[in-house]
Amino acid sequence: MVWGGISTRPRTPLYHVVGNLTGVRYQNEILQPRVVPALQAIGPRAILQDDNAPPHRSTAVNTFIQQARVNRMLWPANSPDLNPIEHMWDELCRRVQQHHPPPANLGQLLQWLQQEWNGVPRAFICNLIHSMHQRCVECLAHNGGHTRY
Repeated sequence: MVWGGISTRPRTPLYHVVGNLTGVRYQNEILQPRVVPALQAIGPRAILQDDNAPPHRSTAVNTFIQQARVNRMLWPANSPDLNPIEHMWDELCRRVQQHHPPPANLGQLLQWLQQEWNGVPRAFICNLIHSMHQRCVECLAHNGGHTRY
């Protein structure tokens, strides 16, 4: 598994998550060293948009988020996944699948993932992020049901 963050400013480097991601690991390996500095670089209006994955919602993570004064987008428990990062993962997957032959080992796969992650045009990422308002509008219009996103 890899983790990465996108914004209208520079994206984070990909981070290879070895093993199961727990709330404590999410806090110590991702939030503290990667997310908080990236959000601080963006400024006081930055908003963390994660999802309802169990590691993201652990008590330790929620406490850390509050103590670090991170603005976090709230998600209802049974909400559709409107997070633009999902489209970034799809794009990354398509780009890596274009490599032939397939990666020979995990190291090569991770190298290609980082290379392709860095190669996604900033305009593509900005379009994803700027689509958030419309994603929410459509979700509300469809009472939480299926949208084109």
